[in-house]
Amino acid sequence: MANKAEKWKENAPGKFYVDQQCIDCDLCRETAPNFFTRHDEGGYSFVHKQPTTEEETALCMEALEGCPVEAIGNDGE
Repeated sequence: MANKAEKWKENAPGKFYVDQQCIDCDLCRETAPNFFTRHDEGGYSFVHKQPTTEEETALCMEALEGCPVEAIGNDGE
């Protein structure tokens, strides 16, 4: 389960975030490329844009559920 206290500072403000457990597997960037991007120097993903529609939220939830290390969180805000 993702830890809000360990989320990357690059995450866009909002309910979805990526924490420091990220292993840079690319799954979230493939699933929801409009919302997740790679920090090239750090070798991890982060949320660069929050979803605004139900369809966009569903894509982010799909990425969250598919994350092999549970590094994506949804704090519900």
